[in-house]
Amino acid sequence: MKEDDVLLIDKPAGITSFGVVARVRRQLSHQLGKKAKVGHTGTLDPFATGLMIIVTGKECKNAGAYSKLDKVYEATIRLGQTSTTGDPEGELTDISTLEPTLAEIQAAIEQFKGEITQRPPMYSAIKINGRRAYDLARKGEVVEMPERQVTVFNLDIIEYAYPELKIRTHVSSGTYIRTIAEDIGKVLGTGAYCSQLRRTRIAEYDIADAQTIEADQGALGPRQ
Repeated sequence: MKEDDVLLIDKPAGITSFGVVARVRRQLSHQLGKKAKVGHTGTLDPFATGLMIIVTGKECKNAGAYSKLDKVYEATIRLGQTSTTGDPEGELTDISTLEPTLAEIQAAIEQFKGEITQRPPMYSAIKINGRRAYDLARKGEVVEMPERQVTVFNLDIIEYAYPELKIRTHVSSGTYIRTIAEDIGKVLGTGAYCSQLRRTRIAEYDIADAQTIEADQGALGPRQ
């Protein structure tokens, strides 16, 4: 780990992206003998795992460029229920016991390829009038999330065994997989939420090259 560097970290579930940054900062500061400057280039939700690009020192000035890179995710979508947050951390509601066929699911996901309009989830880190949307939502305030144009380059089915649908998708920066999951559920009439999410690639940066970090420990280590 160096002072002016780009680090690839495999974030585990159960830790925030800011928690990852704090641990890298703590370890690098100890190594350098002074307070290190460390930043991230795009967050992952606490329940999500996978690739984060962490920048240190002078490389922090390039964080914005890294954040604009396209990304690849693998996700598990659970049909038949909805979540207030679009993920397992929210309040779940049973919607339907309807079991769509694989052909019906394939037809549904075709609607979410290419350039699409997406409304980000209310529980997100997007700032509304200078405040994080998730902070407003947790206080019970009604948040009107602005729509945005995003690009879904690829969206493929990995496996389907009701109620779980596993997908792999290559998307532009700013795309919310939780919203794709919810929207697929709406099209199918079953309801849906994203139960698992893993980011495997950011442009040319691959999860196979990332260092690991334990959710309950501070140490970084090479991938085994």
